[in-house]
Amino acid sequence: SHNGLPEDSDDARHYLAEHDDALAFARSNRALIARRILQQLRAEGEPRLDVAHNFVEPCTVAGEAGWLHRKGATPDGQGLVIIPGSRGDYSWLVKPVVSEESLFSLAHGAGRKWMRTECKDRLSAKFTPRQLCRTGMGSRVICRDRQLIYEEAPQAYKSIDSVVDCLADAGLITPVACLRPVLTLKTSGEKSA
Repeated sequence: SHNGLPEDSDDARHYLAEHDDALAFARSNRALIARRILQQLRAEGEPRLDVAHNFVEPCTVAGEAGWLHRKGATPDGQGLVIIPGSRGDYSWLVKPVVSEESLFSLAHGAGRKWMRTECKDRLSAKFTPRQLCRTGMGSRVICRDRQLIYEEAPQAYKSIDSVVDCLADAGLITPVACLRPVLTLKTSGEKSA
């Protein structure tokens, strides 16, 4: 069995320091990607939202202090958040309702219908990678990885409306605005210009 680390141990402190470094790296990376996209578009912009969805933090639930590990979940106590759809669906700007019952968390996005390993087999007879570079909504997809473009195809994801409707019906969010994707950049980490 796994009992975790005592939070006052050197191992726990070391883990949390590396965890915080990883979060800082991810935040900086998102800012760099946004800055480069703005440069390519010859546009200006200011960051409005930056919400991590894979992290651990101290939390008290039902009067008991502990650690809450969010894996693909959005915190509900940081103001407005975006719940993303697939690249072929809308995303939603929502106002969370803080809820201990939901562990102070919301769904991070639409969620997958298909495993990544299934996508190319399911879609390659119907769509070429070039066809997947435009969505049914007219948005453009930039992706040089022929496997990834299938793995992240809109068909592999649930409808965002069903997720947002469930969260709203549960009293966990108030939808604020529906956002249509214009450009999606997909990369598996390869270095590009």
